This record gives sequence, C-alpha cells and structure tokens, in this order.
Amino acid sequence: MNKLHVLLFILLIGFVSITKAQEKKKIEIKYSGFLHVDEENYPGAKVLTRDDAQQVHIEHKGANMWCDKAIHYGKENFIEAYGNVIIKQGDTINMTSKYVEYSGATGLAFASGDVILKDPNSTISSDTLYFDRIKQQAYYKNGGTVVKDSSGTITSKIGRYYMAIPKYQFVEDVVLVNKESTINSNFFDFYPDSGYAYLYGPSTITTETSVTYCEKGFYDTKSDVGYAVKKARIDYDNRIVEGDSLYFDNNTSFASASNNIKVTDTINNSVIKGHYAEVFKEKDSVFITKRALAITKQENDSIYIHADKIMVTGKPDHRIVRAYYNAKLYKTDLSGKADSICSNQKTGITELINLDRFSSRDKFSTKRRPILWNVANQMTGDTIHLISNSETERIDSLRVFNNAFIISKDTISENGYNQISGMRLIGLFNDENELRQVDIIKNAQSIFYTRNDKQELIGIDKAKSGSISMLFADGDIEEYNRINQVDGKLHPESKYPEKEKILKGFDWRENERPMSVEDLFSDDPPLDLPVIKGLEDYVPQEDFFDEDMRKRVEAADKRDKADKKTPSKASRHIPAPIKKVPKPASIPNVLKKTEEKS
Repeated sequence: MNKLHVLLFILLIGFVSITKAQEKKKIEIKYSGFLHVDEENYPGAKVLTRDDAQQVHIEHKGANMWCDKAIHYGKENFIEAYGNVIIKQGDTINMTSKYVEYSGATGLAFASGDVILKDPNSTISSDTLYFDRIKQQAYYKNGGTVVKDSSGTITSKIGRYYMAIPKYQFVEDVVLVNKESTINSNFFDFYPDSGYAYLYGPSTITTETSVTYCEKGFYDTKSDVGYAVKKARIDYDNRIVEGDSLYFDNNTSFASASNNIKVTDTINNSVIKGHYAEVFKEKDSVFITKRALAITKQENDSIYIHADKIMVTGKPDHRIVRAYYNAKLYKTDLSGKADSICSNQKTGITELINLDRFSSRDKFSTKRRPILWNVANQMTGDTIHLISNSETERIDSLRVFNNAFIISKDTISENGYNQISGMRLIGLFNDENELRQVDIIKNAQSIFYTRNDKQELIGIDKAKSGSISMLFADGDIEEYNRINQVDGKLHPESKYPEKEKILKGFDWRENERPMSVEDLFSDDPPLDLPVIKGLEDYVPQEDFFDEDMRKRVEAADKRDKADKKTPSKASRHIPAPIKKVPKPASIPNVLKKTEEKS
C-alpha cells in the first residue's frame, strides 16, 4: 500500500470516527442550580433544578434549552424539561412551552402546554407540537395556529412546517384570516416567504366584495390576486361568475374566465355564456366572447342573443346589453339578425343596427340589413327597434327606420309573396306576441295575393300610396287600408308579369332564420378551446411519523434494551403504525372452501 493510499485510509477512518462521534453526541448539562438523584421516582436519572440566578441550561448539537426543572436520563440520552421551557436553535428556531421531551438519540422533541414556535418567517402556537431536528420539521395534529405578518393568521386541525423550504401544509378545517380576506379550505399549502397559498378540496376566499369558490386554486395573500379551477365560481354583489378557469384581482374587483363560462345576473334574472369573459365589478361591466350568448327571461319565455362579442354594462336597474358582429336574436315566437344588437333594459328598447351601414367595407352592412321574423312575417330595414313594456316585460311594438320592408309568403302559391315597402314601419304585437297591426309610413308600395273566403286566388294587388295600415291574424293579412293611394290594380295571376311579382329591394332570407337556440351558432367557426393546465393535483401530506423516524426510534430501543427490557422513552409519543388489513376473500371463494371442508 503506497503512502497516498495510507493517507486516504487514515482520513476516511478519521471522518467516520468524527461522524459517529457526532451521531452519538450526548446531551450536555451546561448549568444547573441543584442536582440530586431520586431512584424511586426517576430510576437511572438525575434531577436538575434551577436556582435564583438562572434556569437549568442544556445543550445538544448546537440547540440550547432552558427550563426550571429537568430529568436527565444519561444512558438513554433523553431529557424531560418542566416549567418555562425555552429552546433555541441558532437564529432560526425559538420555542417556548410548559413541558418538553427530547431524545438526543433520535433528534425528536415533544412539547406541550402553550407551545409557541417562532422563526424569522412565522409563529406556530398549539397545545402540543412535535419537532424533528433531523428533518427540520414541526407538526401538530390536534389543532394549531400560525401567524405570518401581513399574510394573516391560519388555523387548522393538522399542520406541518417544512423549515428548509419553507412551507406549511395544513389539513382539515383550515382558515386563513387577514385584513383583506378569509380563506376556508380542507387542504392548504402555504409558502410563508412569498405568501402563496394553494387550495385543494372545497375552498372559499371571502372579501368585502366577493366570495370565490373552487376545489383547486391559488391565491397570493400579499397581492390579493389568484386563480381558481375545478368548479370555480366568484359571487359578487349581483353577479355570479362560473368557468373552468377563473383569474381574479381583489384589489380592482376584476375577474377573467376561460372555457364554459356562465355569468348570472341575480337581480335582472339574466345569464351570459361563452368561453372567455372579463368582469369589472366597479364598472358594472361584463365582456364575453367565443360563442357568446346572453339570455334574458321575459314572461314565461327567454330571449337569446348571440354574437361574436357581448358586453353588458350599467347598474342593475339600467343594464345595457351590446352584442356586435354577426349578432342574432331568438325567442320562441320571434327571431332576428343584425350586425349589432343593443338592448336597454331600462327603456325596454332592443335595437338591431348595422355598425358600418355607410361603409362599403362590410358586405353585411351594405347588402344585408337587420332582419326580424315573427310567425310568417319577415321585416327588414336600416335599423329596427323592438320595444318592451318595462312593467310587464312583454314585447308590445316595433319600429323600422328607413327602407322598411315586410314580406310574408303566400300560404298557397308556391312562389307568391305578400310584400310592403316604405320609409318607416310601426308594428304592434298582441298578447300572444304575434304581430297584429303594421303601419307603413311614407312612399308605401305593396303586392298582395288577394283571396276569397274559400282561399281561392282572386288576383295580385299591386299599388302605391302614402301609407298602408294592415291587420294580421295567424301571420296572414286580415285586412288592409291604403291612405293617399297613388295607383293600384288587381291583376289576374295568369296576366301578371313574373318580373313584377317582387318589389325593389325584395330579399327573402328564410334560410337565415334561427329556429332554435342551436341555430344561433350555425355560422360560427369550429370552436377550439385552449387546454386549461391549471395546478398540479394535491399531494397528500406525508406521514410525519414515517419509516425513517421509526427506524431511528427502533435503533434507540435496541441500544436501551441492552441495559433494560423497557422500550425507549423516545417512542412513547409516537403512534403505532397503522396495520394494513388484508382484503377478505371473495364470497364465492369462502363458500367454496367451506364446501371443500365439509
């Protein structure tokens, strides 16, 4: 063996010897006012008590303990401390309690009676606390409180503190309270340095302006922002926001949501749906897109409005719904379509308009005017107003401004259409929401398929007049009256030119008519929703009394049993491991074995 090998061997032996010496380092008594032996009550131990000058002082591997009285079991390297116990570990740990047990062999401490553990990050208080010096972890299982500066106060039934990270993991009845919010959860991971909180299981975050619910979420307790996934929901004063993923900023009462969103107006009995939304509580506004749909309940029916984008603004008593770009409207007895739809809940006016009607850039604006369908009637114009009664919430009238045109297909003729055009249109609805009366004002032109009582065609009536007033019944023209008629003639169908059967501006658009809520989305491109990655799944809290700890205790037991048969004192507060019960044999197998025996 050469000199280098010899030197390495000596260094290795020395390192192992030093390591073992450190592992076996005994608890050291630094100071005691009085010392006596009481073999009857404390066999094999020394009883240490304080004097008037100072407390009993004990040291082990850089940790110092002070107490009024201590029972020191030297062979077991174990100590019991009573009265005003203080433990300090460098500048990081400062713990006080009424009672402490500490094993130098295992590095485990058990404290009870008004336990308070402080470090630079936070303060833990509990009636009982376990502390593992090897892993640098503290644990309570019967209720505790953690105070962390501006992050607030946290209480829970079970709590574990990983000092090296640092990180807290709370389980069961977890409540965090600070000046801005209160958090309730069953599983709660908290990082005291950053103030980050991770919530798992049914959890709520309550502030003065909102309540957020989720079953998986993140919350920054310092900046009051976070996000929620899995059954995520935010309740504001008069709105409920739900979605697959919610981001929220409680400083500005702002929230954004992604995928499968539902915003419920609890005062106005309306709902908005889509797949991306932004909610500004202070501004009383909601913006939503990606299959955006606004639903407003009226009477025993609902009005559905769909568009590329929908914005709802205004106080609860003055909500305004703006739907723009390829907007559509559907009700069981009424439907419509426009470049933009604006509904004012206070005035009861719903406007169907073209945003760029004076521009040639938008084909819909220049060629496809706003349109309404009611029963068998199709109405178009540059702008259409639907007017609802603010008290009954029932649609009672409509107005069509500029280029008004109403068409209804003749019930018998294959290619016959009743038509009226003019400058403006005023319509009145009956109690069944069917168009009952229509007045065409200024420059009225009309084509009617006139029939007798037997529904036989008499002829085609074409005329011009100042205005026309009509009454409808079941979608058919019941009667009409022309005012200031300029000309007019009833032509037999056989003698009526085919090109004269339609008025200028005729545009029959029945194929565009939404016949159901699903039809509102017929022109939408395929929906491609982003994948919500969200948060990692909850990792259950490891067993504090794990296999590593039990091996340490077993090793101490073996050393102690060399002198006596009783178990080590270090194990008396450690619960027995939970035994796994083997699965019982299935009933058929049990029956089979019984039969075999018999």
